[in-house]
Amino acid sequence: MAKINGLISPKEAKELNDAFTERCELISKNITRRPDNRSSWYSLEDIKAYLEYAEKQARENGHEMNGIRIYCGAYPTTKEGVGYSTSFIVPTERIIDGKDGGGGNGDIPDGDGLNLGGPGNPPGAGYPQN
Repeated sequence: MAKINGLISPKEAKELNDAFTERCELISKNITRRPDNRSSWYSLEDIKAYLEYAEKQARENGHEMNGIRIYCGAYPTTKEGVGYSTSFIVPTERIIDGKDGGGGNGDIPDGDGLNLGGPGNPPGAGYPQN
């Protein structure tokens, strides 16, 4: 099996979640005034289909997709209330810096993103969810 960069254990995932809890509680108490969403869930089928779609779209628009970036977001406040936090995924490509040939990974500006994953259950639940 190939090495997977960034692979973490369930213990490390719990530590990351616990470190985020204080920030999430500030949002819940001061902004949304109710428990806010802590996670997004996407089916394996949707993730695979999105990756295939995004790679094809990138090629058709002259880009070479090399990965994804996951952003934190929030739905807008409406008459019905403050929107839950969400996450969304956008395709990326390697950006070459003209000076030294170095660079990084930039968002593909004309690439469609993926959102509308399911919220946590309940929305304020942290890791791990059962």
